Amino acid sequence: MAIKELVLIAHEDGIEVRTDNRLALQHRRSAPLFHAGRGEAAISMHHGNFDIQDEIRELCPLEEWRIADVQQGRAAVVEFWSTGGRWRIVMHALIEEGRLVLRLEGAEGANRLRIVLPAHPAEHVYGCGEQFSYFDLRGRRFPLWTSEQGVGRNKSTWITHQADLVDNAGGDYWWTFFPQPTFVSSDAYWVHMDSSAYAVFDFRRSEQHELYCWELPRALVFGQAQGSSDMPALLEDLSDYFGRQPELPEWVYRGVILGIQGGTEICERKLRNAQAAGVPVAGIWAQDWEGINMTSFGQRLRWNWVWNPERYPGLDRAIQAWKQEGIRFLAYANCYVGKGWSLCEEAAARGYLVKNARGEDYYVDFGEFDAGIVDLTNPAAFDWYADSLVRNMINLGISGWMADFGEYLPTDAVLHDGTPALLAHNLWPALWARCNFEAVRRAGAQNEALYFMRAGFTGSQRWCPMMWAGDQNVDWSNDDGLPSAVRSALGLAMCGHGLHHSDIGGYTTLFGLHRTKELFMRWAEQAAFSPLMRTHEGNRPSENWQFDSDAETLAHLGAMAQVHVALSDYIRACVAENARRGIAVMRPLFLHYPQDPQAWRIDDEYLLGPDILVAPVMTEGALSRNVHFPGGTWRSFWTQDIVWNSPHSGEQTKEAPLGQPPVFFREGSAWEKVFREAAAARERTF
Repeated sequence: MAIKELVLIAHEDGIEVRTDNRLALQHRRSAPLFHAGRGEAAISMHHGNFDIQDEIRELCPLEEWRIADVQQGRAAVVEFWSTGGRWRIVMHALIEEGRLVLRLEGAEGANRLRIVLPAHPAEHVYGCGEQFSYFDLRGRRFPLWTSEQGVGRNKSTWITHQADLVDNAGGDYWWTFFPQPTFVSSDAYWVHMDSSAYAVFDFRRSEQHELYCWELPRALVFGQAQGSSDMPALLEDLSDYFGRQPELPEWVYRGVILGIQGGTEICERKLRNAQAAGVPVAGIWAQDWEGINMTSFGQRLRWNWVWNPERYPGLDRAIQAWKQEGIRFLAYANCYVGKGWSLCEEAAARGYLVKNARGEDYYVDFGEFDAGIVDLTNPAAFDWYADSLVRNMINLGISGWMADFGEYLPTDAVLHDGTPALLAHNLWPALWARCNFEAVRRAGAQNEALYFMRAGFTGSQRWCPMMWAGDQNVDWSNDDGLPSAVRSALGLAMCGHGLHHSDIGGYTTLFGLHRTKELFMRWAEQAAFSPLMRTHEGNRPSENWQFDSDAETLAHLGAMAQVHVALSDYIRACVAENARRGIAVMRPLFLHYPQDPQAWRIDDEYLLGPDILVAPVMTEGALSRNVHFPGGTWRSFWTQDIVWNSPHSGEQTKEAPLGQPPVFFREGSAWEKVFREAAAARERTF
């Protein structure tokens, strides 16, 4: 819903900027809108994990102000400066396309800026990209820097402590593949800072939000709706600004994508075993199609995105045979090229790799092997890499791939277009997404090919059709296990990226962790009520329970996949709504039930579209769980019995046997027949 009016109000001690009667900005001598100054950073990277030290040398309040121009209702120009005049910023505030835009200029020599926005104690805040540990961000600060996610991601846990001891890889609650300098408020407004620099969004104070940035942002953009009941309209405006994901290829809805490794024959055998057990299969995803590289971490890949006929003999013929059955083959690639292999050598010979300060090709240690970084700021290198994806993957018949990584650009790298690596670092995942987008476009494969990514930044909404939650631990932990996969989807939903899924069963197996049968089955239950079902063997397949480890697991996966397929018309409609309006497929409860005060705090349940309430079992050994019901009438997805009938919200404990997770649908849904058929599909499978 568009902002119609900007009003600048001057007081003796400062100014206010109001947009349709909402206080958007406030400046007082005692509480300045801006602080500016300088600082020095010390950044080191080890295997995608960053140690960032920020030494602030000077950060001065810009206490003084002068109104330079006012066009009430449309625009204003205000000048701010520090006592003595050392730092000065000119703010141009105007309404553009129904949003408040602040364009900032001045502050010559400054590389640190703090912006203070008004807040109130009861406000909830969401966003900052894909956050795994918290959905409501209020009460915490969030550094925004794309990196490896960190193992465990909680400094109080043993697993994180071990990861820190061994490889400085434990991480903390804010570590994320997909940061974004954007937040959404329960007061029905959103704010985006147009900068790729390192930033910190701080929501710890009751009366203000602080945005801190290592440069003067190009702009600050505000969107708003009439009130909390208009949250869908707010997300529609936000996603219109960033861009939206397209609809998915039709083959995606036909079943689960099986993560299989080991060669063409193994893929064929596991596919047939799964089909014989009643598992509907949409695709085979074989990440080792280009060969493997064994390290102490486990089985890694060769990082040369070219078919390896020794490991996958006859793959070209198998891809075509599987496709005739309606089963697609998916592969793997990332934005780096392994040193010593053909793609890296070709890129180096053409001068397409990122350089170091001495003008040499910059090779990064990825854990017992090195790789070059294709310089995506070089138009020739960008085109070459996009064409390589077409030539080596799409032309082979590959219908999709994991477009991995994007977080490792070193801050001392030298780029073709002259952009400082400190500013390009966060942008790199979005550039990588655009390269994949361009490959699909050049091949004319928009209705066939699907790539999915873990890393992102501002702009990924437009260039990446599907996110995945990255490398969760194979456990139940809040910060890095199954719960974090659900929470991350909800966080991205509030940043304009509405298509999200996770590795069924998680990925990371370290320090004694191993995927259990129960974890795999519960994760499959959650995935059935998401846009995409896909398994992964993990980094140490032999230590993990797999989809075909026993007949019961195969039957369970088949039942959940049958439910997913039976829901395909409903999920397809939700995906189409996301493409049309930017409303995520997996949604927080408050999006449709803003009058429910508890809905703003819930991060372990979600709505699949408008009509299905999903409460995954995310506690080991649990055969029941507490479910929060929004007001209205809700029926059990499995029995169709009414389980909640009240105009008010409330909680009940519900039974949750394996194969029958707590899922409910809204009475009166136009999709009720589809829901009943989906429940029956599960019964037929078992």
